[in-house]
Order: sequence, then structure tokens, then C-alpha cells
Amino acid sequence: MLGVSHVTKKYGKVTACDDVTFELDPGSVTVLLGPNGAGKSTIMKSIIGFLKFDGEITVNGLPNKSPEARALLGYIPEMPSLYPNLTVSEHMEFVARAYKLRDYSDRAEELFRRFELTDKKRKFGDELSKGMQQKLNICLGLLPEPEVILLDEPMIGLDPHAIKELKLIIEEQRALGRTMLVSTHIIDSVDMLWDRTLIMDHGAIRANVTREELERDGRSLEQLFFDITEGSGEGA
Repeated sequence: MLGVSHVTKKYGKVTACDDVTFELDPGSVTVLLGPNGAGKSTIMKSIIGFLKFDGEITVNGLPNKSPEARALLGYIPEMPSLYPNLTVSEHMEFVARAYKLRDYSDRAEELFRRFELTDKKRKFGDELSKGMQQKLNICLGLLPEPEVILLDEPMIGLDPHAIKELKLIIEEQRALGRTMLVSTHIIDSVDMLWDRTLIMDHGAIRANVTREELERDGRSLEQLFFDITEGSGEGA
């Protein structure tokens, strides 16, 4: 469903992503791990089409920047970017119009309920707390029900209830056959969710393993992460 092939991204003389290649299957949750500055956000922004890069990225065989591929992609960025003069409800309407959604009201109301935003629908973006902004950020990314969902540090700033709901939604989306890539540097937040892990360090993929492969190897996700980022550098 999602293919990343030999993607390199440089900022001047700094190589943020160095020949990154991986494929993600439908109905899978892949966690993208790495320390700060490893290149995780750069590859996420390249996939969604925000950055120019060398290499190829496809969504269901389509170039990622094509209109057809964009319609299949959803993105929940690390930092919410809300419009101060739009209400919570108007933000959802804005996304619905952008994706040409019809009959989205029930879906929006369900997301509001699950993330405890029902009583905040008339508040403006700049009136929300940071936690509420992140909840709305998640709702905006999930509203179009995309086939491929990119989540960049999605649990930062969330309260325990919202974290629980987000994990449930990730499981539900996987059951529906959706493909998810979750970028984080907090291993505990995703330890029970993932099917495959990609570990980045210094702009490159240092490990690409499934949960079953790691269990056969007798290592935990945390052990693998520190072996790569602080130890021998040996992945799988």
C-alpha cells in the first residue's frame, strides 16, 4: 500500500534521510522509532508531500504527490496547526470540504464524543488548551477515513482517556485494513500496538523487523532500540 524507495532528503550539506527504503502492507501498524533528529519527521513529511526529495514514494502504486494518492493519505502532525478564527466545528467542515466529503456529520460527532470535544465545538482554535488542540488535530486527520494514516508523535500532550481512545481507534483502523505509520521516540506509548518496527538513526533505517521476528530473536522492542541507537548498532 505504501512504498518508499531510495528516498534521500538533504538540507544544504546535512542529510536528513539517507537512501530510505521500506514497504508497508494494508492492515498493518508500523511504528517508526528513533532519537530526536533521526529523520523521522522528515520522512513523514516527504511521504505526505510537504517536501521535495530524491527517490520515489507511492501510495497504492500511485506517486505520492498525485491527486489520487493524496486522497488516500491522512496526516496527523506532531504540532497542531489550527486557524485561530475558526471554531472546532468549522475546522471539521474545512477538512470535509477539502476532501469533498458528504454526510460526514455523524463521523464528526463520533470523533468529538470519543475525544471529549462535544462541548468545545463552538470554541475557536486559539481558545483551546494544548491538549484539546491535539485532540482536534487527531480528529481532523481521522475525519476523511484515509487508507494510509501517518501519525507523528500523536500521543504527546494527550490525557489518559484520549490515549486510550487513540489506541482503540488504531486497532479499529487496522481491522478495517488501513495502513498506519506511527512515528515516536516514546517506546512505551506504542509497545502493544505495532506489527512492524522501523528504527531510524542518523537519517537511515537501521532495523526493519516484524513483531514475530523480534520475539523469535528473544529481544524486546526497547532492547532492539537501544542496541541500535546506543550499543552495537546491530539491527535485523
